[in-house]
Amino acid sequence: MQTVSLTIEQSWGLAGALMGAGAVLAVVPNRHARTVGAFAREISIIGFLYGLWHYVGTLAAAGTTGASAHARTIERIERDLHLPSERWTQHLVLGHPLVVQAANLYYATMHFTGMLLFLLWLFVRHRDRYRPIRQVMAWTTLACLLVQLIPVAPPRMMPGVVDTALRYNQSVYSNGLAADQLSSMPSVHVAWAVLVGWYVWRVSPSRWRWIGPAHAVLTVLIVVVTGNHYWLDGIVAALLLAACAWGVAGIQAAWRLLRARLVRSSEPYLTLV
Repeated sequence: MQTVSLTIEQSWGLAGALMGAGAVLAVVPNRHARTVGAFAREISIIGFLYGLWHYVGTLAAAGTTGASAHARTIERIERDLHLPSERWTQHLVLGHPLVVQAANLYYATMHFTGMLLFLLWLFVRHRDRYRPIRQVMAWTTLACLLVQLIPVAPPRMMPGVVDTALRYNQSVYSNGLAADQLSSMPSVHVAWAVLVGWYVWRVSPSRWRWIGPAHAVLTVLIVVVTGNHYWLDGIVAALLLAACAWGVAGIQAAWRLLRARLVRSSEPYLTLV
């Protein structure tokens, strides 16, 4: 059901293996082998973050006290902001079993699949944009994981909200992956989907670039109707993504300015020499 189903140890072991293989391939004379090695090293970062995601979820699950209270606080904030109710939004689709099951399937499979396909496309077709965008992804994920140390019960654990995946035997947690059930705030699903949507639209010149934003919008709706996240989970995730993107862009701009100044300051010396 889920795209990947690895334990923390398996995730970090795979990340280490990919990093080691990438390091070996980096010194191989064949150019294509070096390219494969470079991508293997990049994917090892995803493996490490995946393991870290489950580890943080384990810490959050260990501190279950207050998870429901934190969820009720989120619900009160949403009411103050006049956001739609998750219960009302979910009931719009509960009478359509095929729609609900498709939403469950999308939630379970497209989170990592979408990001991996995006990174592969970016690495192969737009290599010059790859590194800064990957940095945004990594910092955003780490920021989300830090917030997730505070346990928050997802909507499906609250009264009046249906666990749609459990109803149709599509739950990713039926495989024992219960570590992150109390780490719903903020939504890494939304953070990654919005990142993919924004950068596909910005980077791609293709007329099919609308697929990126469509994936982001669809993910935001699906995480709510399946009862896995609050609207506020997605809003906070998007704000963290924006902050990390601005931070990475600011650091890059500062570094370019510093290099330019260093070059200018060295020019008189080079002229004398």
